[in-house]
Parts: sequence; structure tokens; C-alpha cells
Amino acid sequence: MRICSLLPSGTEILFALDLQDRIIGVTDLCDYPPEAADIRVVCRSRIDPSVMSSEEVEAEMHRILSRGESPYDLDVEWLQAAAPDLVITQDLCYFCEIDAGTVQRAVEPIPAPPAVLNLNPRTLDEILGSFLEVGNSCAVPERACQLVAGLKERIETVAAKLDRAPSRPAVFSIEGVNPLVIGGHWVTDLLIRAGGRLPQRFAPGCPAERIPWEDVVAAQPDKLYIDLCSSDLARSVREIPWLAAQPGWNDLPAVRSGEVYLIDHSTLSRPGPRVVDGLELLAQLTHPDLFEGHVPPDTVLKLDPAIAPNDPDLIGEAFKPWPAATPHSYPLSSADLHDCQPPAACVAHSQVCRTTNAA
Repeated sequence: MRICSLLPSGTEILFALDLQDRIIGVTDLCDYPPEAADIRVVCRSRIDPSVMSSEEVEAEMHRILSRGESPYDLDVEWLQAAAPDLVITQDLCYFCEIDAGTVQRAVEPIPAPPAVLNLNPRTLDEILGSFLEVGNSCAVPERACQLVAGLKERIETVAAKLDRAPSRPAVFSIEGVNPLVIGGHWVTDLLIRAGGRLPQRFAPGCPAERIPWEDVVAAQPDKLYIDLCSSDLARSVREIPWLAAQPGWNDLPAVRSGEVYLIDHSTLSRPGPRVVDGLELLAQLTHPDLFEGHVPPDTVLKLDPAIAPNDPDLIGEAFKPWPAATPHSYPLSSADLHDCQPPAACVAHSQVCRTTNAA
């Protein structure tokens, strides 16, 4: 079987199922595991947020969409010539990766069109179910069952430890800034399973919708997680001043106590096998007295209120590696911020999703 994965999470699932030798094409956003870089890129994002602000990303997305164009360039000629047996794509968000409709139209002229598998999970359970879908489509159902069984065991371990938690702190997750976007879909599920308490309207599987800043203030979070979609820590440091400049920022319980965390996107943005890593990471942030060892170096920065400057533009200086010092020194220099290059995936997606949901 020859497989084309037009979905970063799909590529990660295929590697987890030991099917990497069958992959003949991927997107430029398929950057994990590192070996994925050796596979031919057949789809590219047209927006590079590493050199653009959130406002600039949103403006460019609007420009592209207003022309009736796609934010992604698919090598249709290659796809039709290669004639894979299976193409993995998605219909969850048109702006996150190339959509299934575009893929379906591209493969229709192939004499023996490939099967097109759409993966659209919105909750943790649905993510696990998508692994089984891939396993069945690739004729390796036993491997998929083993993968899911191992992940379920880790999920149950988290749940068992949380039985000892005396309380559940109020938490809030921000996926995009300027404009503001709530961490939705499986992220809300992870937050609750990690022992947090969310406002009732943000149930597991809810969309990553645009929200007003007043929603954050009303939530009065004990812990505030800034997990900007497909952004590394450097980009998060660059974006955090916008939040710190909002009215009521300094009065939030999480800000007063220093329970504000910048989180690298890698384990939260994609509905792949690493999502359970994200669950364990959030569990440790939410209940550090019950969990340890789940926060890899250079993945989390924590606000130190004792050194937080009055100037919002300098707030990045108050975020330090958590839980311990790492080889990289934060805050980042201006050169670091200029050179940071996060994956383009959901940064573009989240910018436009917030506009779409607002509409």
C-alpha cells in the first residue's frame, strides 16, 4: 500500500503504526517524527507566521480567502501521477490543513482513485478512534489496537492519580491572541481530564472559537495556559504582551499567583499519539503535587510575578523555564524572537477559525 498523508497528525499515526515505509507524500507541516522530513512534500502552506504577527496572519488569510483561493498549494500533477492507494486528510477545519473536498477533486481523474480517509476527531476518545480507522484502512488493525491500548493505560493512570486531588482548580486555555481564541476541541477534553475545571460552556469537543477578553476575566482562572496553536515558546513570548495589555490582566488570580504558563504547541495542537503526552503535561501543570516527569525541557515557561514588569511589552522577561532550568536561556533575545520559525500549521488555522466562528 502506498500512502499520501496530507495531515501532520496522520503522518504521526502512520509512524506510530510502523507504516513509515509506505508513505510516499506528506505536507510541509509534517515535521514529526524528524524522519518525516525525508519524505516528498506534496502540499505547502502559503502563509509563514514565523515572520508575521497575529494581525498580519489574519489579514493575509482574509486576502487569500476573499479571492476564493486555498491557503495551501497541492501538487495535483504529482498526486495524479503517483496514484497512491490511500490519501489521509481532514474535514475538521478548512484552514488547519488542506480540506478533503479539494483532495477528493484532485484524485477523481485517477483511473483507479485512491481511498480518501477523513480524520475529524474532536475529543480524546475520538482521537483514539481515529487511530483504529487508520489501522483498519492500512490493514494493520492489530497494531492500532495495541497502540490504543497502551495510550488508554496511560490515560487511566492519570485518572487514578487525580482521585487523590483535593480540588480542581479553575483553568483556562488560550489558543490564539489578537484576536483571542479559546483552546477548543480535544484541548478542552484534556484540560478536564487533567484535573481542571472549565466554564460550563466550554465542553469537550467545543470549537476553538473567537471569544472576547471579558470571557477570560469572567472565568477568573486559577491557572492560565497559553498554548498558541502551532507556536513554539519563542513565538508565544512574542505574542504575550498583547494579553498583558488587556484590562484586568493583573487582577486575574492566575497572574497574581504566577500560575500562567506558556506551552509549546507540539503535544496539544495535533490529534495524534502525542496528545497523551499533552494530557500528562497538563496534569502536571494543574496538579504538580501529584505528577512529575511529564514536562520535557524547553516546552513550558512559567510567569514569575515577583519580577513581572509594569510595561506589558516587557512581560516576556518574567517567564522562566518550568519546572527547572533548561539548556536554553529565557527570556529570549530580540534576535531569537526575530529568528523563531514555528510550524505554519494551525497558526494560520487559528487566525481564520476565530474569524469564521465570529461570522
